[in-house]
Order: sequence, then structure tokens, then C-alpha cells
Amino acid sequence: MIGTPPPQPAATPVQCDTQEAATAWVGRAETRRGALTPELAGLLMGALGHAGAASPAIHTGAPMPPLWHWAAFPDFTPLSALDTDGHPRRGGFLPPLPFDRRMWAGGTLEFRGRLAIGEHLTRRSEIVSIDFKSGGTGQMAFVKVGHDLVGEGGGTIRETQDIVYLPIPESFRPPRAIPAPSAPCLTETVEAGPVRLFRYSAATWNAHRIHYDRSYAKTHEKYPSLVVHGPLQATLLMEAATRHTGRQPARFSFRGVHPLFDGEVRLMAERAESPSGGAQALTLCTVAPEGHQGLQARFLSEE
Repeated sequence: MIGTPPPQPAATPVQCDTQEAATAWVGRAETRRGALTPELAGLLMGALGHAGAASPAIHTGAPMPPLWHWAAFPDFTPLSALDTDGHPRRGGFLPPLPFDRRMWAGGTLEFRGRLAIGEHLTRRSEIVSIDFKSGGTGQMAFVKVGHDLVGEGGGTIRETQDIVYLPIPESFRPPRAIPAPSAPCLTETVEAGPVRLFRYSAATWNAHRIHYDRSYAKTHEKYPSLVVHGPLQATLLMEAATRHTGRQPARFSFRGVHPLFDGEVRLMAERAESPSGGAQALTLCTVAPEGHQGLQARFLSEE
């Protein structure tokens, strides 16, 4: 058993094109069961491994590396229920918002105890808020989803996921470039080409075509190339942070500030002030070959 099927969208969901209509979805919840089996862990290890990182144990009962729970609840939506972009059609658990681009913009996680490879997990998810806003690309909507995950061994993760819905522009307009840190305490380079992106999509059961279908990414969504997953970047940064500090995380947050495209990605970290003398803190980011940041993160260790 590696997961329970999510609710399927209605055949013709009523579009939530106003703040009032979308707010009716706030409080919607679902509970799912899953597990990161050794087989799923092996798929992730094959997608995340690089020269600077040792391969973790993936047998049943081995400690689950932080953020690997993202592969423990595969979404078994049938092909007939997928939208053009490869995501499940809107109107199941998430609202049918009137924007064609969907992105995982960031999130915050709090860790208590340990999770293990193969143990049964239960995750309760709830839509916390939906907010329509106007920006440089026009109107958009932000959906905040809260997840409470519990393992049968007592470990927990409390997670907030931020999803942004946007209109697809007529051409790619990059956001403001934020330069890389000038004096990092950690710098590593990871190849993030099409094979890695495909493997991560497969391991996490993510059919969003911008990560593996170059023609779709360029022609339909107007990106210049394949897009490196935000969660993939976050997981690479998390692994580097735990290895660099020698500590497990108590809290981790991240947000995308600029899309990264297939090629080399640098992982960088700077020491940060910790709220407790017994914990270690880092600010981290991924950096494109052009020198701008892609995803920013903050890591706070256990004491």
C-alpha cells in the first residue's frame, strides 16, 4: 500500500473566478494514507544523487531523508482526468481557478521525531486560504494548503504549501534577478539536465509537462526551456544543509524567486543567526549559471 486515490474532479466543475466563489472552498479537507516504500525511495535516490551527496539507506525501517515524504502520496489520477498541462483537472480537492499556469511557489515545514522508509503515513490536508491579487502579469490567485502528517512511529511533519495560479503570458518575462551570495560558506554544483528532471517527475508522480516536455514548455507555457522543479531544488538544498551542519531539521522554509532551467544549478548557503544557542541556522539558495537566485530557503536544525 503506497497511497489512497484522491477525490476525482467533477466532470464540469463550476469555475471559481471571484474571491467570493473561491472562499467557499476554504476549509475543504481530505485525509490520505501512504508510505515511502523502498522502491519509491530508490526512485528518489536515483533522481537526487550527485557527487557531493552520499547515498542514504533505503531499506524498510531506515530513516527517511527530510522532504522525501513528498513522494509518499502518489496521485493516481487517470489520464482521462488530466488537464492539458499534465496536472489533474481543477475541481477535485483544489478549486477550479480561472488561470492556466499552476506553480508550487513555496512552503514551510516543522519536523518532530523521525519518519522511516516503509512505515505507514497519514496526511490530513486542508485549504487554509485563497486570495486573489493583482500583479505585473495581471490577476493571480494564491492558495495556501496545510498538511498534517503523522507516521505510525510517532514522527510528524506540519507543512504549509503555497500554490500560485497565474495566466500564461504571451512571452517569457523573467522576474527581477537577485544576485547570488557574495561570501557563501557552502557552494556545490549539481547537474540538473533532462534526465534528472524526468527521474524526479517520475519518482514524485508529477506529470506537469514543463519539467520533461520541452516543446510544451516553450510553445504553450512560453518558458525558454525545461523548468527545474521547485521541490527538487528544495530537496537538494535540504540535503546539503543537513550534511553541512550534521543536524536534522526542526524547521525549513522555501520560496521560488526566479524559474531555473535545465542545466547546472549551484547550491549555496550562508550562516544565519539562530534563535537558540543549541541549534544551527543557514540561509540557502539555488543559483542559475547566469548568477541569479532561483529558490531561497532557510534551515533551522534541531538543538
